[in-house]
Amino acid sequence: MTIKKGQTFTASEKVDKYRALYYAGASGDYNPIHIDPEFGKMVGLGGTILQGLCTMAFATKTVTDWAGDPGKLKKIKCRFSAPVMMEDTISVKGTVSDVQAGLARVDLAVVNQSGVEVLQKVEAEVEV
Repeated sequence: MTIKKGQTFTASEKVDKYRALYYAGASGDYNPIHIDPEFGKMVGLGGTILQGLCTMAFATKTVTDWAGDPGKLKKIKCRFSAPVMMEDTISVKGTVSDVQAGLARVDLAVVNQSGVEVLQKVEAEVEV
């Protein structure tokens, strides 16, 4: 695949009601805000929220699927900006903002079904 400045790609993922539990098992992050709906309500979150790193993993998977090889991803960073609830749909849009020295810089917009940015300042570097 030839990567060029201005190129775009998209993907979306629905967060099933068990995703935070699966991720807790894989990551060891059993914070009650992720696994106990009543606790999440008690602290004002409205229920359980997805681990931020799982949200980032959705964005990362979008980039590696587009690149065609996980090994091409050299760097990714983001700012966690809003909670993701169970049953939310996360949409990712990537735009290649620069290509030089064998690397493509990709800016990502990551939003929920209401258009709220759940990750901000998401940037990835991909080997071209």
